Amino acid sequence: MKKILISGGSGLVGKHLYWKLINKGYSVAVLSRTKIKNADVKTYYWDLEKNEIEKEAIETADYIIHLAGANIGEKRWTKKRKKIILESRVKTAQLIFNAVKENKKKLTAYISASAVGYYGAITSENIFTEDDLSYPDFLGETCRKWEEAADNFETLGIRTVKIRTGLVLAKNKGSLSKIAKPVKLGIGSALGNGRQFIPWIHIDDLCNIYIKAIEDNAISGVYNAVATEHITNTAFTKTLAHILNKPFFFPNIPSFVLKLIYGKMAEILLKGSKVSSQKIINSGYQFKFPTLESALLDLF
Repeated sequence: MKKILISGGSGLVGKHLYWKLINKGYSVAVLSRTKIKNADVKTYYWDLEKNEIEKEAIETADYIIHLAGANIGEKRWTKKRKKIILESRVKTAQLIFNAVKENKKKLTAYISASAVGYYGAITSENIFTEDDLSYPDFLGETCRKWEEAADNFETLGIRTVKIRTGLVLAKNKGSLSKIAKPVKLGIGSALGNGRQFIPWIHIDDLCNIYIKAIEDNAISGVYNAVATEHITNTAFTKTLAHILNKPFFFPNIPSFVLKLIYGKMAEILLKGSKVSSQKIINSGYQFKFPTLESALLDLF
């Protein structure tokens, strides 16, 4: 039985993923900052500040999936918050790498989350592919350093995969529940000019891509994990209102209002470009939910 170790296992994607893996017959363990008794899965302790990770966690793992990272949309992007967002991704990856190297553990694969923020908080008509360079803003630099931390595992001869994820759509949790709240109240509106694109993915498709990264030895390097449909903020909100049978006639929320509320973090709401999923499709993956309408009908 293959053993999977997940960091960030208590998060939205982590929980969904480990249940899918368990149902497929994998042995799953998670890394946690607190020692949990009677947990759904085996829990190992780690602490970034103390530079500690349980030795058994590394010794028993065949695959490591690194999902840990502070939520970029949870708080305003102060200098301190930006540091937390970056270090919660990069330094945790370095902690895992050091433990793997020290224990001379030859993993079958190391699979790291990343994000389409790699291409920057910008709006353009360009369709970004995995070959494009990172954008020199906070999101782009964070994702670049995140992926460079993953690349260290390649130096140990370990197959390494980096999954650049779009907005994850899940039922009653995550960003979708926040987006849907005003729509359910009948006051849904597009943000800014509404022409920014939202690269998105249904949580089932995202977890299935992680599973493919485990099971397909040909999967290596970086892959965009976004649905095939390119959709603007206006079209996204209008489709959501249609699925929820709610009106969509309120004027757009002006950019300056969002900037007053969220500061620099408003960039992730007001900007967004098209991102290609062709590479993962070429690998043989078939999306279960390629269109927003099909995804929302499933979730609602």
